[in-house]
Parts: sequence; structure tokens; C-alpha cells
Amino acid sequence: MLKLVYFASLRERLGLESENIELPDAVDNVASLVAHLVAERGEEWQKVLQDSQVLAAVNQEMCDFDQVVTSGDEVAFFPPVTGG
Repeated sequence: MLKLVYFASLRERLGLESENIELPDAVDNVASLVAHLVAERGEEWQKVLQDSQVLAAVNQEMCDFDQVVTSGDEVAFFPPVTGG
């Protein structure tokens, strides 16, 4: 089982704060997870998650999309963060 969490504008655009999904056989990293979600859920998910500026974290540590994911992990997606 993977816990997926969507933050800020991603949450608003997808209409979902978090969810638990079974780890699909073809998913072994964040990029393949995104590809799976897009293939399963369609165009809006593609627009949101395949934006080159979307950030990811696995188990609360920021990571690249080649980060390995395994059952039991929490994967979070964030919009670009700005500060001042």
C-alpha cells in the first residue's frame, strides 16, 4: 500500500488531499508512479503531475522522480515553493 498526499494547488486541482493505493507491479519509482496515475486517471492528472515544476517527497524527504518507492511508503506531491 502507498499513501499519496497532494499539497496546495495540486490538491485543489485534483480535488483530492490524500489516498491509499495498492502498489502496482509496474511502479518502482516516483516517475513510474506518476505515469501509472496519468494512464489510469486521464488528462487533468497529466496536466498537474507531469508539470516539470512539480516536486515530490518520499517518506517526508524531498527527492527526484527516480527515487525508488516500495509498499508502505508515503509519496507527496507539491507545487513549486516560493518564499520571501
